[in-house]
Amino acid sequence: MDLVPAPSGETPVKVPVVEVEAVDVAEPVNAESVALEEASSVYETDSDDSDGWDAMSGDDTIQMLRDEQLRDGLVPGACTLEEAVTFRNRLHAIGKAAFVEETIVRETVTAKKLCTAFGIVPPAFLEGAPDESFHPLLAIAISREFSRRRKLPDYNTIDDAVRLLRESKNIIVLTGAGISTSLGIPDFRSKDTGLYSKLEHLGLSDPQEVFDIHVFREDPSIFFSIAKDILPTEKKYSPTHGFIKLLQDKGKLLTNYTQNIDNIEANAGVLPENIVQCHGSFASATCVKCEHKVSGDAIFGEIKAGNVPECSACRQIIEADALKPQGLKRKRSSNGCQKDRKEFEDSSDEEDYEIPNPGVMKPDITFFGEDLPDEFGRRLIHHDRELVDLVIVIGTSLKVAPVAEVPGILPRDIPQIYISRTPVSHTGFDIDLLGDCDVVVSELCRRAGWDLKHHMIPVDEKVDVTPVEGYESRHVFQVVGA
Repeated sequence: MDLVPAPSGETPVKVPVVEVEAVDVAEPVNAESVALEEASSVYETDSDDSDGWDAMSGDDTIQMLRDEQLRDGLVPGACTLEEAVTFRNRLHAIGKAAFVEETIVRETVTAKKLCTAFGIVPPAFLEGAPDESFHPLLAIAISREFSRRRKLPDYNTIDDAVRLLRESKNIIVLTGAGISTSLGIPDFRSKDTGLYSKLEHLGLSDPQEVFDIHVFREDPSIFFSIAKDILPTEKKYSPTHGFIKLLQDKGKLLTNYTQNIDNIEANAGVLPENIVQCHGSFASATCVKCEHKVSGDAIFGEIKAGNVPECSACRQIIEADALKPQGLKRKRSSNGCQKDRKEFEDSSDEEDYEIPNPGVMKPDITFFGEDLPDEFGRRLIHHDRELVDLVIVIGTSLKVAPVAEVPGILPRDIPQIYISRTPVSHTGFDIDLLGDCDVVVSELCRRAGWDLKHHMIPVDEKVDVTPVEGYESRHVFQVVGA
């Protein structure tokens, strides 16, 4: 979704943090609920209709296709990967209306087959239905594809990536949990080892609820029962954090947009003015009642013990109230708000007095359902967007909006490099460098002639880089002998 330019100086990315479903996972879609007239209007417009996709719901589930499945011919009657790429390129070249005229109207390909070019497995509930029944799904799939950033053809090789590093002067680095896993801090979605896979004992319908602001308000103990597992225990940092610091030292770092809440960037020496903590961090905490703010260190002991940290300022007020004569005490509601003093000075009913509890100290991290910091949208749209000449996305699957939309918000002619263990398919990066983040960045620095020093990088480390079959711009990094 292209969200720029922002109208009237507003920041279009000032929206609550939400989990988003990328197109490489299953999404519930009820195709029969969409009229063909609606499909036709989508075909003929250049607007992004991803909201229409998200609004479709039902019991029938549409399975999303990955390019690897097309390449391996795993779906009968589907396009080959080469055909799919050709259709996608043609769509971007001539626009949606002309593309539909060229394919569906002229009947050069069926809507059912064309759906597979844009990542949709023909659903079983439409088996035997007229081809027109696939138009609603196809309309939305075409609109989603048309809104995606397209890969720039000039950047494909490791040498291209190294050249971009050397020549670029204003680099945006967007980071996720993958840059901290080598320090023993779990990411969220890795199978068996990710944090979400270990939360079944909490009895949540969805493990992501542990970071839901409504759940926190109802029972903060759920969050604090796992907070100790993601809280950094030492002042250390990974080679990837060191790489970001190296970009800063070379005067190349424009901004590090980090989704991480561990604040490890500071340990590496990345300056506060070069970091946007997209989801906040544990660096500070605020009382949910009186808004008293403290440094994160002040409550780390309680968090590490698995306790719910309480506000010391609230406690002092409560203790002071306890020393006053009963008639002079201030009545407080259960949420800690002070009631009108005169209202209760006329009352002698001791049962009216409610003993308040201290407020909970909530770390200043952004939960699902809360707005991102103002600085995120303001800096991205009104400053960095005009200066950036290279984007490097490291250690994130880009599943959380609005940060996930950053690659698409930035100018599409700016090269983008993706570094992580597994690729993503819902946005088009120019070069995919797959492997452990620390290994990838250390090898890039070697090839660039840069000295990235870190005790976790062996002096004699040798890295083997192999291209992925069928992808000229996708490469796998593996330590020799590992």
